[in-house]
Amino acid sequence: MTARMKEPPAGGARLIKVLILLMFATFAMTTDSVGTIIPRVIEEFHLGMTAGGAFQYASMSGIGLAAIALGSLADRIGHKGSIIIGLALFCVASGLFALGHDFLVFIILLFVAGLGIGIFKAGALALIGDISRSTREHAATMNLIEGFFGVGAIIGPALVAHLLQSGASWKWIYTIAAMLCLVLIAGCLVARFPVTHHQAPVAADRKGALRLLGDPYALAFGIALMLYVGAEAAVYVWAPTYLSGYDGPGAWLAAYVVAVFFVLRAFGRFLGAWLLARLRWQTVLIVCSAAIALCFWAAVVFGRSVALFSIPATGLFMSVLYPTINSTGISCFDKAQHGAIAGVLLFFTCVSAVLAPLAMGALSDHLGDPVYTMILGTVFATLLAALCGYNWLADPIAARLRKRNAADYAAAG
Repeated sequence: MTARMKEPPAGGARLIKVLILLMFATFAMTTDSVGTIIPRVIEEFHLGMTAGGAFQYASMSGIGLAAIALGSLADRIGHKGSIIIGLALFCVASGLFALGHDFLVFIILLFVAGLGIGIFKAGALALIGDISRSTREHAATMNLIEGFFGVGAIIGPALVAHLLQSGASWKWIYTIAAMLCLVLIAGCLVARFPVTHHQAPVAADRKGALRLLGDPYALAFGIALMLYVGAEAAVYVWAPTYLSGYDGPGAWLAAYVVAVFFVLRAFGRFLGAWLLARLRWQTVLIVCSAAIALCFWAAVVFGRSVALFSIPATGLFMSVLYPTINSTGISCFDKAQHGAIAGVLLFFTCVSAVLAPLAMGALSDHLGDPVYTMILGTVFATLLAALCGYNWLADPIAARLRKRNAADYAAAG
């Protein structure tokens, strides 16, 4: 596709950026609060952990399906239209939580909200590329988006924990998100979006993406991302359930374990940047993945009194792993394949975000103890550390990266 774009005035671009930052913070408030909500849902509807975990499976399935099947919607109807449609779906689904009282209805609403998130997220990320005047500005904006997402991920679980402790309903988090969405939709309606005139039809190269599924490098990075997401899901989806009922030292922290995890993950971004500036990326991956595995092992071996601190501490080391694995995986392929490989890696991520917590809930239901969510998380973290250890020792990616860098240099020259 080739396109000619008429950029909005500087003030319009700033408003668009503010709206996108608030979009990411708003949906993070809901998606990253599910772990704090699930224990109350299990109690309220008399569910097992497998069924209660549907609050995670439903939204992640919606986001993944939208990213794969509807990701090109912005190319067909424009960024403004796709973002407003996505926000409207998310807004309506979140607002209807206030009227719902049935578990199945909530699951349907979460799936629809996930579809909305996937649609406006794809449109918003494409729009950021359109309004960025340089690669440096694009990278800076993407990091700012990650920062606002982190803020939402901190506020959401903390707010839900406060609501529950004060006797209010957890459904208020979705009502608040719906009200924020109304503001965002109004902002998008008045904002002056860039106008892109497409000169050629846009078609998704699904066959190319399917071919990449058989590439050993794509598979290796996809498996690494699945293991990472599996370990992460053990924390933000199941740690509150595992720690529910704990009345030992520091019991007050159990209600805020997910919020603390995301706070530490935000600080971990600075730690990751410091490490990457001084060490090879292979060394950073093995150091951080090994630290995560040790935190999980401490939780499993010494029980909930230690898990209360070691599980959220994984956030310090997790923040650097996903972007490093993802960006390195993409860099192993031609620039013409970057869109396809990004979609493949997103596919692996979404599959793990559904199947890993599902497996944890099912195993814990079968064996009758939520500790197995942490045990399975420990398995994922240990396998990830082993994979990073192999990468550190054998460095199997180096030749591929040198080849790609040489090709890019030659093309630029």
